[in-house]
Amino acid sequence: MIEHLTPHIERQPTAALLVWQNGRLAGQFGPQDRKFLCHSIRKSILAALIGIEVDAGRLDLAATMEQLGIDDHDPLSAVERQATVYDLLTARSGIYHPAGYETEWMRMIKEKRHSHAPGTFWCYNNWDFNALGTIYVQSSGHSVAEGFTRHLADPLGMQDFQPEGPTPDAWVEPFTESRHAAYPFRLSNRDLLRFCQLYLQGGVWEKRQLLPAGWTRLCTLRNSEAGTHGAYGYMWWLERAGCGIPNVVLPEGSYFAMGAGGHYALVMPARNAIVLHRVDTEKGDRVSDFQFGALLAAILQHLD
Repeated sequence: MIEHLTPHIERQPTAALLVWQNGRLAGQFGPQDRKFLCHSIRKSILAALIGIEVDAGRLDLAATMEQLGIDDHDPLSAVERQATVYDLLTARSGIYHPAGYETEWMRMIKEKRHSHAPGTFWCYNNWDFNALGTIYVQSSGHSVAEGFTRHLADPLGMQDFQPEGPTPDAWVEPFTESRHAAYPFRLSNRDLLRFCQLYLQGGVWEKRQLLPAGWTRLCTLRNSEAGTHGAYGYMWWLERAGCGIPNVVLPEGSYFAMGAGGHYALVMPARNAIVLHRVDTEKGDRVSDFQFGALLAAILQHLD
């Protein structure tokens, strides 16, 4: 397959590509053991961990920010305090407080403060995602990195992820504009593949239900339309009538985690396939959505 993709790859700084279908490797380019910054793929990881907390009874999706004691430097209004965990999980909180780890695109599309009531409007908003990290730590009693290691990395047998040492692969990134930090990850393609396989398999790994039964389905329901980005579920992007990534028609039912600069973890149940695309964004490389879409269209032509 890779020889057919070479013209696309040579036109852009793709660092690593992995194509998996029907339980086997269908194609690869670049180092699959190299760890890349995940950017916003971190949010789909947190969605999995939140499902575990909900199933254990430690977190209620109906709990409000007021009930959980969640606030920020510029205090939340009485209306904002009524936003629920569910509202944050679906990016419908209506809380447009300044947030850290925002890209230029996120800042551009961010709604004005107090412009929408909780639950009434979808906006891809890092305040929601970062505050969910705070809520996870509060409910679980441990960090996002510890939860990932315990509930996902270890049972999935991830090979490259290192949670400890001088440069751990998961950490906390604080910011001055908000009291809610980000929770970045670095993951290799071969480790990220296992996480995507877990979703493709309904949360089951080696006959063990690692994620609550039905949670992966809830994560990938179309809660909101997201314009040219398709639709949005529980911190996962979703195909909508083929739409979601430019330059390609996505197979029905596809969903993906997406990180700034060209990071994609795409799951396509209709093709029993996963495509992972990574870019060395830490040295300034970028692959646009249009470039990845053209590459993905070529990949789909060569899948079973």
